[in-house]
Amino acid sequence: ISTNPAMGSFLTYIGNRKANTTTGALPDENYARELMQLFTIGLTELNVDGSQKLNAGAPIETYSPDDVSGMARVWTGWNLDSSDNTTPDRYRRPMVNTASQHETGAKIFLGKTISANTNGVDSKNQALDTLFAHANIAPFVSRRLIQRLVTSNPSAAYVGRVAAAFVNNGSGVRGDMKAIIRAILTDSEARNDAASASSSFGKVRDPVLRLTGWARAFGANSPGNGWAFGDTSAVTRLAQSPGRSPSVFGFFRPGYTPPNSAIANANLVAPELQLANETSVVGYVNYMQTVISTGIGDVRANYTDLIAKAPVSSTLIEEINLTLAAGQLSAATSAQIKAVVDGISADTPAGLNNRVYMALLLTLASPEYLVQK
Repeated sequence: ISTNPAMGSFLTYIGNRKANTTTGALPDENYARELMQLFTIGLTELNVDGSQKLNAGAPIETYSPDDVSGMARVWTGWNLDSSDNTTPDRYRRPMVNTASQHETGAKIFLGKTISANTNGVDSKNQALDTLFAHANIAPFVSRRLIQRLVTSNPSAAYVGRVAAAFVNNGSGVRGDMKAIIRAILTDSEARNDAASASSSFGKVRDPVLRLTGWARAFGANSPGNGWAFGDTSAVTRLAQSPGRSPSVFGFFRPGYTPPNSAIANANLVAPELQLANETSVVGYVNYMQTVISTGIGDVRANYTDLIAKAPVSSTLIEEINLTLAAGQLSAATSAQIKAVVDGISADTPAGLNNRVYMALLLTLASPEYLVQK
């Protein structure tokens, strides 16, 4: 990803040049800083369970401004592999290093010295190897993966177990992604039904994943293979769209807490709620109402089985609960949905369809669906 033009554009090191002693110009430090701060080792030193290491009660900084400056020298000389602006696919190919623009002096950071006159590609590889070997990377990355896949507020013990799998997959291999993902998804904290009942367990579903959850559950298909969802990032749609995050950092901060909320009072985080506001909450429901009932473009779901169950509201809701919400709708939520569905006639094909549409929409808007456990 460090040679990806999108990263180079977002973090401004495409065309980054070595220091100029005549003008006093220095290499751009943007990527050097964010590579350490947000993508690999974080701001403070961590124990293997993700807790902060302390010195006299204070956190220990992971790196200094000098480390940023030293690392910035690595990210000089990187450019698109063609100057022909009529070939947009050059933004899909890895960047190349221009030797005349690359820093030739020594590069010193995080206790590592890359020797003078080391070329750009080798400097990059040594820098990434240094970060990969850093003690922080296992707990730092492990916690963020757990947040994306299982729960926003994992225990220290959970982080520690996954970080241990990061350090050693059981065969002495560091950073084996299959072993890391296996450790995350099979951990006792991830599989414990009792723990899932806790209000601090789970994660808010990304809006796009709410949509794809519906699509997978009910066999959504696009006969023309157009999948005409388009840009769903408007707050009147999903407030999120694949490949359209506002920056290279993603759609939300991993440490985001809704201000003045019960979540904040409990010292918990809910990253995905950074996308939520009064308009996006209503926009999501309105958008899904259209998607469920009439589809988007030629995208349609298959409700044959649901329509067969629609005459008996409890049977319909039970099926949707199992298929869409993993059986996690509470009795109170199911009762609320049933009361609404029972108010729709089951005597006509249109009525049966509307029963299905309403049960689906209310399930997709329910807390038990919106929070994945």
